[in-house]
Amino acid sequence: MRDLYEVLGVSQDATEDDIKKAYRRKARELHPDTGGDPEEFKELTAAYEVLKNPEARANYDRYGDPRGPGGGMGGTGGDPFAGFGDLQDLIDTFFGSAFGGGMGGPSGAGGRSRARRGSGRDAIIDLVLSLEEAAAGVRREVEVTLQRECDTCTGSGAAPDSSGPVTCKTCGGAGAVQQVRRSVFGQMLTSGVCPTCEGAGRTVDSPCPACSGQGRREVTETVTVEVPPGVDDGTRLRMSGRGEAGRQGAPSGDLYVRVRIEPHEVFQRQGNDLHCELRLPMTQAALGAELKVPTLHGEEQLEVPAGTQTGDVLTLRRQGMPKLNSGSARGDLHVHCRVDTPTKLTERQRELLTELAAERGEEAPSGAGHRGFIGRLREVFGG
Repeated sequence: MRDLYEVLGVSQDATEDDIKKAYRRKARELHPDTGGDPEEFKELTAAYEVLKNPEARANYDRYGDPRGPGGGMGGTGGDPFAGFGDLQDLIDTFFGSAFGGGMGGPSGAGGRSRARRGSGRDAIIDLVLSLEEAAAGVRREVEVTLQRECDTCTGSGAAPDSSGPVTCKTCGGAGAVQQVRRSVFGQMLTSGVCPTCEGAGRTVDSPCPACSGQGRREVTETVTVEVPPGVDDGTRLRMSGRGEAGRQGAPSGDLYVRVRIEPHEVFQRQGNDLHCELRLPMTQAALGAELKVPTLHGEEQLEVPAGTQTGDVLTLRRQGMPKLNSGSARGDLHVHCRVDTPTKLTERQRELLTELAAERGEEAPSGAGHRGFIGRLREVFGG
C-alpha cells in the first residue's frame, strides 16, 4: 500500500481540517456509486481512518505503523519494523472487520492477503431500462468485452510445454516491494507493486504465446443480468467474479451493472412514488367526476371531488414503484390536477356562462351587458 499521505494527496504537515477536506473531495471521485474503483475507495478510507486519529497518526509518523512500535506483531525493540509485514497488513489488522475483513480480502500466510495479488479489475456497464421494466423487473442478455482466462494456458501465463510459473525472485512471492526511508517524523515504511511480477508474486520463464504470459485474453461474451423490481436510475447490480480475469490465475474482479432509466412520457419518479398531471375541464372540476387514469399496470378509477382546483393532488395508494428488495411494498401515485379554462366558446356557451355568473353574483366580462373593470374606474374618476 502507498504512503497514507500520498493516498489522500496531502503533505505530512497537513492539518486535521486539510485531511478531512481532502478525504471528502477524493471520496466523491472514488466512491463506487459514482463510478469509482471500490478498492481505491477502500484504500482512501483506510488512510483517512488512520490520519484523522491523532494517536494513530502520531504512531504512523514515528514508526510507520498506526499501532506504535512493533505494531503488536512480534516487534522486539531495536528496529521498530521488526516482524512487520507490509503496510497493508497493518491497516487490515488495525481496522479488522470494519473493512470487510481488510482491504485485501481473505488472509493468507503471514496475514498478507495473497488472494488479491494480480487480481482482475472490476468492470462496469450501463443497462438502459424503461420505467415499466424497472417496476416489473427484467432479465436481460448483455454483451460485454472483458479480459478472460486464457484457454491455451488455462490462466497460468506459462507456455503449455513449460514448467509453469515460479516464485518471483524480486519480491519473494509477496507481490510488493518495501522500502524504509527517513523523514522529519522518523522512519517511514512504504510499499509498492513489484516491478518484476507486477503484483502477481510469480513469473514465467516461458510465456504463453497466446496471451504473452498474462494468463488472460480479451473476449466478447454475453452475460445474463437479473434486474429486480424497483431499481432506480443509478442503481448498481453487482455480479461477483464476473469482472476482468486476474493475472496468472489470480481472482477475477466484479462486474457492476449500472441501471439507467429512460424518461417517461406520463410519469415522473421521486423515490418510490410516481407523479403525473391530470387536465380537467372546468365543468368536471366544478361538478366532480369519476375518471380513469393511467398507471404502470393499466387504468385505475379516480374519484375527482367537486370543486377541485388547479394544484390539488389526488393520491392512488400503492400504485407507484415497488420498493427494492422489500417484497410487496410499493409507493403511491400522486395525480396533480390542472383545470383547463375554455378559450373558444359558442354563443350559446357564452350565454350559459353569463347566466351562471349572474346567478353567482359574479361580474360578467365587459361587452356582455355589464360595466366591467374599466367602466367602474371611469365612474370613480369621473371619466
